[in-house]
Amino acid sequence: MKLAQHVNQGRLVYLSNDADQISICENSHYRWLMFDDVIQSVMHLRRPEKLTLPHQYAALMPLLFFKPKQVVELGLGGGNISRFLSALNSDIEVVSVELSSQVIRSFRVHFNPLQHNITIENKAAMTWLQDKEHSDKQPADWLICDVYQHHADSFQNRVKLLTALIDNLADDACLTINLPDLDDHEVNLCLTILKQLQNSHQIIYFHIPRYLNIVIHLLPSHWPILNLKKRSKTTNLPLWQYRRWRKYFTNHIKA
Repeated sequence: MKLAQHVNQGRLVYLSNDADQISICENSHYRWLMFDDVIQSVMHLRRPEKLTLPHQYAALMPLLFFKPKQVVELGLGGGNISRFLSALNSDIEVVSVELSSQVIRSFRVHFNPLQHNITIENKAAMTWLQDKEHSDKQPADWLICDVYQHHADSFQNRVKLLTALIDNLADDACLTINLPDLDDHEVNLCLTILKQLQNSHQIIYFHIPRYLNIVIHLLPSHWPILNLKKRSKTTNLPLWQYRRWRKYFTNHIKA
């Protein structure tokens, strides 16, 4: 059954009574989180770690190349990526930075049924990125940004966010940015700014078929993106999944 049909059969589980307008619905197979009646995240009830939306696969492509130790995700949502990473390898330290207390509460009550050990910091993404308390800490080896749309209201704010992301990006770490529902001009602007801000990483991106998302990756320059091995010892993915994702990776576009 297509996701749209599941959504039409959903029942309301939770509705916020404040300005955030968060609602949670479910049927016998899925539970989903909505902001202003727009679906943000979908969880498979029987297999909560399962990825359910195409852009999530594109966002996780760096797993083909390395075994992350610490992943910082800016924007928690329904926690799909956090649940997947925690289930993939419990040794991965997952940190989610989320401003909305309602979203955090919704995740803890409705979207973390297996009680994965995910650290959640209740603060704005820019606050976390610019927090001097993090300056003497080991930087994350993977930074995932899912809040770009909240900072795209002006050119200055776009540059401010992207600069802060690059400032937190080590040479051997990677950065992933999800751009939802942006036109070609906005996407090209983001890519141009990223190229101007750094030269230590190779930039690739994915168009998500039938969806509006563009997923951008900044990958360390030494990663062999043009010569992926048939088998790899530097991945946590099981072999069947590695081979499937390896085929999907060929759809990337070099910026």
